[in-house]
Amino acid sequence: MSTVFDCRDETQILAGMRHARQAIARGELIVMPTDTVYGIAADAFSPAAVQRLLTAKGRGRDMPPPVLVAGQEMMAALVEEIPDPVQKLIDAFWPGGLTIVLPAQPSLTWDLGETQGTVAVRMPDRRGALERLAETGPPAVSSGNLPGRDAPGIASDAEALLRDSVAGYRGEGYSETGVPSTIVDATSLVGASADEVAVVRILREGAISREQLAEVLGDLLEPAQQAGGDAPRDVAEAAAGGSTVDEEWSSTCSRSSSRRRSPSR
Repeated sequence: MSTVFDCRDETQILAGMRHARQAIARGELIVMPTDTVYGIAADAFSPAAVQRLLTAKGRGRDMPPPVLVAGQEMMAALVEEIPDPVQKLIDAFWPGGLTIVLPAQPSLTWDLGETQGTVAVRMPDRRGALERLAETGPPAVSSGNLPGRDAPGIASDAEALLRDSVAGYRGEGYSETGVPSTIVDATSLVGASADEVAVVRILREGAISREQLAEVLGDLLEPAQQAGGDAPRDVAEAAAGGSTVDEEWSSTCSRSSSRRRSPSR
């Protein structure tokens, strides 16, 4: 049976942190709050735990979960390179609601699913989440919902959906925004040939707007699609439960496989 901790109660904070740390170490799942929505977390370096996460969400390996990091140092250990434009994005929007897709560090021995050598990373803007990440390392985290259901803004909503598939629920009230992160694909900035156009593509608009990204990236931001094209989802649609990070990243994985050679494992 799952254990629920209301960490708004100071007497439950330490017990909740200890339980979360132990559950992740055992390869189990926990639900944790972030600044955007509540997420379901697993040890990113345990293939069995990642598969357990995908099973709990009713998803296959073609929808790999993103990874949360406590800061740029942790991110640097997970990605092949941090190009200068990505560094500008980090300086402007981290911690916060921006998920960045980059080629993964080739030396890593993890298995997040069919990533085609990429990884989606984000640094959440929530102190409790950052403290847990510093303790446990970078977890694989997906929004704590099921396909077709809205991402939960409070632990009880996640519990109603996931029930005993998760070892524990750490509640801290409502998430700050309830709006999923914006996702950008920056894979073309790494290892691009001279005849390739390197751009940053918005996969989904969410907490960070296109205008904010354009202020940082300028011409490196891929232009918005024309009417009738495959335009990114807007903030309102994301808030209403639009596609999650996993779904958008899965389409990126397919594009990346045709654009660049996947790093060896």
